[in-house]
Amino acid sequence: MAAKYDGSKKHGPGRPKKAAEIERLLLEMAKRNTTWGYTRLRDAMKNVGCDIGRTTVQRILAEHGIAPAPQRKREYSWATFIKAHLGAIAGMDFFTVEVLTVVGLVRYHVLFVIDLGSRIVEVVGLARDPAGVWMKQMARNLLDAQDGFLRGKHYLIAGPRPIRLHQPAHP
Repeated sequence: MAAKYDGSKKHGPGRPKKAAEIERLLLEMAKRNTTWGYTRLRDAMKNVGCDIGRTTVQRILAEHGIAPAPQRKREYSWATFIKAHLGAIAGMDFFTVEVLTVVGLVRYHVLFVIDLGSRIVEVVGLARDPAGVWMKQMARNLLDAQDGFLRGKHYLIAGPRPIRLHQPAHP
């Protein structure tokens, strides 16, 4: 009689695992909100109708290799950074073109900037030998308070790391 009503084969030890949808939602919240700790994530999940415990939040994040809030904030990925600041980022680079002139083939360097939010490209200038003086003038043109292409931008990606732009105060 005891074997007939033994429910041990139907489930394993401990509480049942949370649904995959709850885990997916929790992971998305944790990745988008890097400053939220376990308690804040638990409360946010409760706001959307998922009643889970703080230790469950901790366990799920640990299972997926997501660090606690203070460390997660410092591990800001490029993808997250760009999504969060898309309207405030521009990228800048050179490409070269070969031009046939009367003296032969001449290589020009073309400096361009792209607004990552709108994907508008601005050709800033071209030069045979882009040196310091020329680059300073291009920077002044880009940062012009009236009609500079970088007006309103906060970051410029022009190398391995973004450059924080300090905009002049508008009168």
